[in-house]
Amino acid sequence: MTTRATRGPRRRTVVALAVILTVLATFVVRLVDIQVVSADEHVANSLTKLGVGDSIPGQRGSIVDASGTVLASSVLVYDAQLSPLVIMKLEEKKPKLPWAEASDKIAEITGQTGDEVRKIVSDALVDNPESQYAPLKKSLDTEQFIALRDLGLAPYLSMKPRETRVYPNGAVAGNILGFLDNTGAAQAGVEKLEQKCLAPVDGEFSYRQGRDGVIIPGSERTIDAVNGGSVQLTINSDLNWYLQQMIAEEAQKQGAKGATATVVEVKTGKIRAAAEWPALDPNDLATITADGWGSEIFHRDFEPGSTFKAITAAAAIEGAGLNPLSTVSASSRETFPNGAVINDAFTHPAYNYTLAGGLIDSSNVALSKFGTMVSPEVRYDYLSRFGVGKKTIGLPSEVAGTLHPVSEWDNQSLYTTTFGQYFTVTAAQLAGAYQAIANGGEKIDLSLVESCTGADGTVATPEKPKHEQIVTEKTAGELTRMLENVAVQGGNADRIKVPGYRVTSKTGTAQVADEVNGGYKAGVYYTSMVGFAPVDDPQYVVVVTLDEPTKVVSSAATASAFQKAMTQVMKTYRVMPSTVPMDELLPKFG
Repeated sequence: MTTRATRGPRRRTVVALAVILTVLATFVVRLVDIQVVSADEHVANSLTKLGVGDSIPGQRGSIVDASGTVLASSVLVYDAQLSPLVIMKLEEKKPKLPWAEASDKIAEITGQTGDEVRKIVSDALVDNPESQYAPLKKSLDTEQFIALRDLGLAPYLSMKPRETRVYPNGAVAGNILGFLDNTGAAQAGVEKLEQKCLAPVDGEFSYRQGRDGVIIPGSERTIDAVNGGSVQLTINSDLNWYLQQMIAEEAQKQGAKGATATVVEVKTGKIRAAAEWPALDPNDLATITADGWGSEIFHRDFEPGSTFKAITAAAAIEGAGLNPLSTVSASSRETFPNGAVINDAFTHPAYNYTLAGGLIDSSNVALSKFGTMVSPEVRYDYLSRFGVGKKTIGLPSEVAGTLHPVSEWDNQSLYTTTFGQYFTVTAAQLAGAYQAIANGGEKIDLSLVESCTGADGTVATPEKPKHEQIVTEKTAGELTRMLENVAVQGGNADRIKVPGYRVTSKTGTAQVADEVNGGYKAGVYYTSMVGFAPVDDPQYVVVVTLDEPTKVVSSAATASAFQKAMTQVMKTYRVMPSTVPMDELLPKFG
């Protein structure tokens, strides 16, 4: 028989046991949640507070030319360092490889002397007897890394990997490739333009350590790095190399400050060469001043001068119904009704110039009269259509040139805009304008990048370039016929002949602005020549510029470079020679 006295303690025991079991169950549930259900979340959270992490660097993508030739790539190098304190402690234990011998073996691999290596350690200990860091040698290659590793000196010799950018072809297309700074950040050119494609995504190896520095098992977490993509350009590096050598020679022969040569494929708008002198070697930025770190083809704008008389002719043909044989009377110096005075480059009496003749003789007065047969607004529209005031490929720091609104044209610029003054273009824009003429009036936006191939093999291509019919095919044909007559009858005819090919050409002699005193520099010019070939089936546009030549200061200075460039382009692409004879020459005078 159970008494009231015995029931009390037993009940209390059951209650206590129930409480204990409840608490224990709560702990078990919580433990399962922490260690199983939410394990990853808690480990990740703990690593952010107590863990150790090492970045796993991805590799920056390569830049290649149209045929796959590598123009820029990244390689791993290693920076070696020593721990002087560990070296001294090991010496006390008399290791199998004493420091005196080890230092000689290290030096043999790094290209130093044993004394130099030992001095690095001794100097570090003098500065700090507890020193655990002394830089040994930077930028060791993989072969040196393996040789040092195989010495078995890991307790005091470590090597940290580091990516560095190399440009195997040196200065070939260097001005448009750009470069990275010492932190690996893209600073210019394609390196910056295609940063999204080229840049890697670094990974991470993280873990937790015990008090003794040992990694806690199961705490390791690895996020793999993703390498950058490879950018393929439209550039032909062999052609670019030739043009760079050629214009360097021609520029120095003419005493010029610089030179460029640009080649554009007529049917596609692809830039096949962008050569410059002085040339930038991204491997060695110290060889050129900061002013030369960009691309003159895209960064330097200038008044195009007579090269844009063809655009004036286009506006007059379509806006005023003119044709190549339309005429005006023009002498070498005339005062216009609004008081503006216009001069030609040479003295002559009043000629009854045809439009074609005005282009052949490059008469400013004649083109002023032809150009003002349409309104300023119409001429402004044609300048804009042909690309003035608009960037071409969006290269970092590319300039758009200057196209003043008609409201800012004064009495003089009303006429000077007909012959390439009071607005500016880049060599790339000039090439783009003539691409449209050569392509039957259809302007195709210039392009420099073919594709981006990701680390996983996925190929992405830029948006298709814009195509726009900016003048009729008939107008483009008449402009082409007139520009061929310029090449055949103009003053540079004998110097620009390309045997077997019908060629167009137009020169430009631009005055250079005086940034200090205003106005123009006296006797200083930026000269250019542009044309395309073959006339019967236009394939390539060539633009050559010289910055302030001093031997020959007119655009004739560019004739030799233009002829060599066009000849090489025809050879490089094995363009078939012309088979259709030239039309009967147009008369210069009516």
